[in-house]
Amino acid sequence: MNLKKNKTIIIAEAGVNHNGSIKLAKKLIDVAKKSGANYVKFQTFNVDNLILKDTKTANYQKKNLKKNISQYEMLKKYQLSYKQHKNLIKYSKKKKIKFLSTAFDLKSLHLLENFKLDYIKIPSGEITNYLLLKEISKIKKKILLSTGMANLNEIKQAVKCLNKNKKDLIILHCTSDYPANTRDLNLNFLYRLKQFGYRVGYSDHSSSIITPSVAVALGCKVIEKHFTISRKLDGPDHKASLEPKELTTMVNFVRETEKMLGDENKIITKSEEKTKLLVRKSLYALVDIKRGEIFTNKNLTSKRPGNGLSPFKIKKLLGKKSSRVYKKDQKIR
Repeated sequence: MNLKKNKTIIIAEAGVNHNGSIKLAKKLIDVAKKSGANYVKFQTFNVDNLILKDTKTANYQKKNLKKNISQYEMLKKYQLSYKQHKNLIKYSKKKKIKFLSTAFDLKSLHLLENFKLDYIKIPSGEITNYLLLKEISKIKKKILLSTGMANLNEIKQAVKCLNKNKKDLIILHCTSDYPANTRDLNLNFLYRLKQFGYRVGYSDHSSSIITPSVAVALGCKVIEKHFTISRKLDGPDHKASLEPKELTTMVNFVRETEKMLGDENKIITKSEEKTKLLVRKSLYALVDIKRGEIFTNKNLTSKRPGNGLSPFKIKKLLGKKSSRVYKKDQKIR
């Protein structure tokens, strides 16, 4: 995807918020496009390859679902078929927004490979899945690696296993709770993450719309954020997701942040040039000065506007004779 230099890649994470409905999934694609995001992303898994049937749901899933069922039972209805993927990719192309999906198992990885997507996304839960990482390492494609729930050694281990060059891997900081508490976000870890030598991003599970902008200000090149049609919908992730207007606002905040950041060069802007003339000072005669009179602190001063000699020039004038007559408040030349 051709993005302007230093433009943050914004991924609108639909995840499983389609609730197993292609109609709802297409509405999510519409929302992502309208928001100004660069990508809309779903999740791809084969539930029989992913999870044992009696695996319990996580605490946040129980809380958000308000019922106690197994992960297998919960995820079964969110599984998308090859045909459904093809349908959604076709619809995304029609809407002119790029499609991505996260592969949670080898079968799903190979399914997504058929669609030649821009990135392979590795979810936080698979960061220690050696077989999946090793298979991904063989694929010549850019990778997004989420690091939620991982310690530093596990991140190092995954990066080493993937064995990618600096252009082909982006490491995403992440806190895997839905929604993540503000005090648990630890955005300063991004400084440590940069020491790996790769570009960094942020997969945000907080309920805040400003967190991604802070992450961008700290150097993130990719932002991933869950969104939904409505937080009132039934499902594990809706309550940790932004609603349509919030997603648009978040994207706008990120783009405004990019404008604010600029670059590392200190330049005087066109608007500053106009202001500088009026608020800086020039050297003026404090009193009437005769030709041949010695310049001193008692007959020179600095006043606005700044369209004459800089007050710093006074150092060269002090102790020298005036070559002309100056009236009080006349500009020194």
